[in-house]
Amino acid sequence: MKKILVTGGAGFIGSHLCEILLNEGNEVLALDNFFTGNKRNIVHLLDNPFFEMIRHDITMPFFAEVDEIYNLACPASPVHYQHNAIKTVKTSVLGAINMLGLAKRKNAKILQASTSEVYGDPEIHPQPESYLGNVNTLGPRSCYDEGKRVAETLFINYNRQNNVRIKIARIFNTYGPKMHPNDGRVVSNFIVQALMNKNITVYGNGKQTRSFQYVDDLLTGLMSLVNDTDDDFLGPVNIGNPGEFTILELAEKVIEFTGSKSKIVFLPLPEDDPLQRKPDITLAVEKLNWKPTINLETGLIKTIKYFDELLSEKN
Repeated sequence: MKKILVTGGAGFIGSHLCEILLNEGNEVLALDNFFTGNKRNIVHLLDNPFFEMIRHDITMPFFAEVDEIYNLACPASPVHYQHNAIKTVKTSVLGAINMLGLAKRKNAKILQASTSEVYGDPEIHPQPESYLGNVNTLGPRSCYDEGKRVAETLFINYNRQNNVRIKIARIFNTYGPKMHPNDGRVVSNFIVQALMNKNITVYGNGKQTRSFQYVDDLLTGLMSLVNDTDDDFLGPVNIGNPGEFTILELAEKVIEFTGSKSKIVFLPLPEDDPLQRKPDITLAVEKLNWKPTINLETGLIKTIKYFDELLSEKN
C-alpha cells in the first residue's frame, strides 16, 4: 500500500484520480482549498478509512508522510484562473516549490500536471513536446500559461540539482463527469447551454480547433507516467486525444446528442485564444504504451448524462 498525495483532490480530475488510486489499494491523502474543487466530488470516499481530505492551499508549505505526489492543484479554465491572476501564478509556482520540497524530503516521486497551454498559440501543428511554444507573457492567459511553464522549470531543476524523481505531463483539453457546470470550458459550457435550451455561444467563427480527451483516458495516461520505472524518462509528455474538431463541430454534436432547441450564436474571439490545438502523442505511445481509447461521441454521451442528472437535482 502506497501513501499517495493528490493536490486538487476535490477537483474534476483529482477526484476521479483519488477514487481510482483507492480502488487499487492505496492510501490517499487529498488536498484542496475548494476554490474550484467541490466536496460533492469526493463525499462518497469519506467513509473509506484509507482516504483523508484536508482543506489546504498549496501556496503554503505542507508536511506529510507520502510515497508519491500528483500535483494537480490549479484552476484550469480561463474564467477561474483569470479571476485572480496573481493567485494563479502563486499556485503554479509556490505550489510547485512546496510540493517539490516535500518530495525531496520524503524521497517521493512527484508528477506535475502541466498543460498544453505551455505551447500558447502554436505555430507548429500538431504540437510535439520539443516545440518551445508561442506564449504572450503579458496577455490575459499568461498567468496560467507562464505559471505552468515556470513550474516545469522548477521540476526539471529539482531533478538536476536535488535528484528528485519527477514526471511532467502536458494535459490537453479534458472533459467528463464532475466538471464544474460554470467552469467556462467549452464542453461544459455547450452541454449546460444545450440542456437548458439556451443559445450556444461560439467565440470567433468557430473554425478554431481543439482535441478533446475523456477523463478516463487522461487518468490512465497520468498513472502510466507515474508508474513508469525509467527514472531517466522525466517528460514532458503530451497526454491528449489527437482527434481534432472545430468548435463549431463540437457545438453541433452537443445539440444533436442532447436533442436541444438551442441556436448557435457567435461572439468575438478572446485575446490570445489559440486557433489550433492538437497533441503529437508519439512519445506517449512509444514510452508508456498509452493512447486514448474513448472517442468524442462516447465521451460526450457520458458527460451529457452527468450534467442532465446534475441540473435535474438543482431543479
